[in-house]
Amino acid sequence: MKNTFSGWRYLWKSEDIRRKLIITFVILAIYRIAANVPAPGVNFEILAAFRGSATGQGNFLGFLDLLSGGTVSNFSLLSMGVYPYITAQIILQLLVPIIPALQRKMQEDPREGRRWQEKWTYYLAVPMAALSAIGQINIFNSLSIQAIGQAILPFSFSAQSWLQSLTVLIAMTAGTMFAIWLGELISEYGIRGQGLSLVIFAGIVSQMPSNLASLLADQETRWFMLIFTIVIIVLTVFAIVFVQQGRRNVPVMYPGRRMGSRMSMPVKGTLPLMVNLSGMIPLIFASAILQFPTILSSYFTQSENAGVAEFFIGIQNFFGATGTSNWGYWTIYFFMVVVFTFFYTSVLFDQQNYGDNLKKVGATVPGVHTGAPTQKYLSTVQRRITLVGAVFLGIVAIMPFLLGLLLKLFNLSAASSQTGIFLVSSSGLLIVVGVVRDTFQNIDAELKLHGYQDSLLVR
Repeated sequence: MKNTFSGWRYLWKSEDIRRKLIITFVILAIYRIAANVPAPGVNFEILAAFRGSATGQGNFLGFLDLLSGGTVSNFSLLSMGVYPYITAQIILQLLVPIIPALQRKMQEDPREGRRWQEKWTYYLAVPMAALSAIGQINIFNSLSIQAIGQAILPFSFSAQSWLQSLTVLIAMTAGTMFAIWLGELISEYGIRGQGLSLVIFAGIVSQMPSNLASLLADQETRWFMLIFTIVIIVLTVFAIVFVQQGRRNVPVMYPGRRMGSRMSMPVKGTLPLMVNLSGMIPLIFASAILQFPTILSSYFTQSENAGVAEFFIGIQNFFGATGTSNWGYWTIYFFMVVVFTFFYTSVLFDQQNYGDNLKKVGATVPGVHTGAPTQKYLSTVQRRITLVGAVFLGIVAIMPFLLGLLLKLFNLSAASSQTGIFLVSSSGLLIVVGVVRDTFQNIDAELKLHGYQDSLLVR
């Protein structure tokens, strides 16, 4: 135990690791500075009035603020963060098992398949960023008109304003691609493979001071809210780490090796199957799907037909409702997270193709035939343990709603309205814990690669 954290002293001692850490911090600082650059044409007086209204705190804006570090509410050039890239990545990953040609391409040459997937993810991220920008502007303007009667950013492709609207659209799309580029720079020159995750992480953490100030603003309940928040965060972090570390070790027998004229005995091993193989992707994907009704309805809320406008305003209010009283929204959110967890886990697991890979090396699962039967057996085991991970992710997704109900039991209705800003939301906390854990593991691997055997992590 005395050497548990002794690896920390090598972080600055190793020149290569020190350089990567400095590059990572500098790029994240550039990202946070760029996040404060506003989009052209924004009326900041109207924006300030909109942010002060209750209507400006919907689930849609809260979710985008989560991924962008508060830049949505400031209408920054980086308002969409790296969200369009993540959406494009998910879409391509879901298309691989559906389109046989793509599936064969990934199986025949996985390395070339990954390069193809990365290239087309960038290509797809551009139109996704443009569509997200249009949807975001329409949502802002629609909610702003409902709240204060004025639009934050005039946006239309009429003969009089098409150039200004096109400029805004290009600028916001370029801001998203700039954020993606910074993330890729971190992955290449900084902490390897953690670029986009650290960009999202930096945005979430940057909101912590303001959210803490909001929680402590009420003189009557601030100490209760502080203690309550700390307890909830500690319990949530413990649960996240426990579930993320969860494994089902399936016994595997590996064939013996020939040593001269003798054959060694078969080797017993295990194949660890993760309880939560999909990570935070189901949360993001389910939230993205739930935002489409809000985006689509924003085009019709100003319809000349009063009945049509009222109908789409109702849809917008349902899927972008404030507070924690909308049972319908949170119920749909929970079930969508559970469904997407099973679906995305199935996609990732099938891509691993454990049945054929174990057969190639001569390994067998005791009592199961090799090849397709092994893959079927492992898929069954994976689905069973995924149920725990899916329900857990669903609970994490609706945590603000559950906390609101809990606070109302203590007759703290005012405090319950602040559950969406508990330092970071429950979804954000899942991202933060996952990124910190993965970053520590990457740095730990770098230390061992450079000959430092002491670990950063508690074993």
